[in-house]
Amino acid sequence: MNSPSEYALPHIQKLHGYTPGFQPTGEGWIKINTNESPYPPSPAVAEAVCQAANESLRLYPNAKAIPLREEAAKLHGLKPEQVIFGNGSDDLLNLLVRSFANEKSVSYLMPSYSLYPVLCGIQDSGTVEVPFDRSMSLPFDALADLDANILFITSPNAPTGVGFSNEDLSRVIGSFDGIVVVDEAYADFANENAVELLGKFKNLVVTRTFSKSYGLAGIRLGYAMANEEIIDVLDRVRDSYNVNRLTQAGGLAALRDQSYLKAVVEKLKRTRDFYRAEWEDLGWFCYPSAANFLFVEPKNAKGEAGREVAESLFEFFKANKILIRYFPSSPLTDTFLRISVGDEDQMLHVSETIQKWLKNG
Repeated sequence: MNSPSEYALPHIQKLHGYTPGFQPTGEGWIKINTNESPYPPSPAVAEAVCQAANESLRLYPNAKAIPLREEAAKLHGLKPEQVIFGNGSDDLLNLLVRSFANEKSVSYLMPSYSLYPVLCGIQDSGTVEVPFDRSMSLPFDALADLDANILFITSPNAPTGVGFSNEDLSRVIGSFDGIVVVDEAYADFANENAVELLGKFKNLVVTRTFSKSYGLAGIRLGYAMANEEIIDVLDRVRDSYNVNRLTQAGGLAALRDQSYLKAVVEKLKRTRDFYRAEWEDLGWFCYPSAANFLFVEPKNAKGEAGREVAESLFEFFKANKILIRYFPSSPLTDTFLRISVGDEDQMLHVSETIQKWLKNG
């Protein structure tokens, strides 16, 4: 008998799944490698989830998460028919690939979210990777020449944190003959977002997540906003009950407590900007971040930067039970480290560990 895995589709047998940030076991770790919020969600979330944890759990949830769609639509000045919710924004990215990736290739910029090629591999669709250069400016000429059905733009970009202006995004969206997905996982930390462009472009989709600014990575909730026709297509493809009752209750409470969200975001932005300035004072290059993390190119005590220097600091952090993220697979990222913005105590420990590393070598 053949190995059971050999019955999988040929393209699935070759697939390399998404690799999330390292999840530590044991106590004492500072985990700032996956851009989670260091602060808890709104207290209203726990209250809403506890209230929803009653006998109604025997019933299926609201299939379309209508109260969530209505609340998000009100927040962004849209119609509920322009909003769809999913089991994290990854669920919606998956629906978009499944819905629009068959006839032509899928395109995305590199570096960006490494889930995109995985979703394309699952769908067995062609891919066109468009590289950034170190400036992290949108490569307009290369994007204008694309022959693809769907284009993903992460804005603010991950892993660099660079945000793209609505003027630049409009230039791309207006020239692209297909669906443009602006993946705005970090939009609450940015100065601009693409929601206001939805009224101008019928081919635009904007995705959001509750995992970052709302502090709800564990609840798995995200949403997409687009023209009603695109939302209708996604509704045909999604699982009938893709957002459970408890998640819907918690998400609704989070959306309704915008004052708490804004307070957390402002606190994180202040911390982010403080440490960017501190590391630049060391002579380190750091991209201007519109997200809740910093992408920094460290230098050792001799003033040297490079892959070996980045690896050395990454391992030194790990030896001191601090988890950050390193992306060695690209020459554009292999001299950098991505550090999620933690709370004040965590970031002070990060700063002290950097000083220790500099003294040691």
